[in-house]
Amino acid sequence: MADTRAPTLFLQCEDAIRKGVFITRESARDKEFAAQDWVQDRLDDAGLGYEESGRNTYPDFPLTGEPSEGFEVKSLAHPGRDASYDANSQPPCGVHGGRTVFYVFVRYPKAGGTSYPVYDLVVCHGDFLNPARDYEHLNDNVPNFGAYGDIMIRDRKMYVVRTPYAIADGLAGQRTLVLPSGWSVPGGFKAVGEAERREADVVAVGYEFDLKASELRVISEPNPNAGRAHTFTAYRPDDGDDTEVTLASVSVRRRRRR
Repeated sequence: MADTRAPTLFLQCEDAIRKGVFITRESARDKEFAAQDWVQDRLDDAGLGYEESGRNTYPDFPLTGEPSEGFEVKSLAHPGRDASYDANSQPPCGVHGGRTVFYVFVRYPKAGGTSYPVYDLVVCHGDFLNPARDYEHLNDNVPNFGAYGDIMIRDRKMYVVRTPYAIADGLAGQRTLVLPSGWSVPGGFKAVGEAERREADVVAVGYEFDLKASELRVISEPNPNAGRAHTFTAYRPDDGDDTEVTLASVSVRRRRRR
């Protein structure tokens, strides 16, 4: 049984959505930051202290006090791209720097002006997206490129991650809290489903790019944790919708050659 402040933030978000508290952005381009501001207001309303940090820190809101936790906010337009998102600075994980990380997915109507409602919401433990603990994100470079040997190639990684809406059915149009099964939740919540994710048999551990052949080669190894099950329970408020949450059928996406 684990203690967490994620249910407190979730209930504050739920209350704001029911009251019609809109997301407001300063300009047409300010989409992700507007959702961060909305979540920050909910943290303030809930009295959850957090460290002041920059726009590109990870997670977006490291909480102060115990337990050591933080929230990373991801905003998605709806309808639109909702099966995956781009992570430019850090792949998802359930623990980073000794801090438990939760993801707050906020979907908003694609059409609209600078003020709009929350379409749906998922607050989930980072392990729901990726349970790995042993990877360190680093950007590097390759020197001596070009005929003069004075061009540098930046190896700047971007991770394309499946969203909860692609991982599980029953989340669309709802507000749902997803925690590892067995974690305690306060009164006022009901379980609306369970999803078990199993680790893959083989995982990528590296890659190399042949500049002459324009070919990317993936280096894979057997996963020492192959088949390990990670089970999660979905919750909603007692008076919330009863739509069941279940694991979606998984189709492995293969890399396309260009």
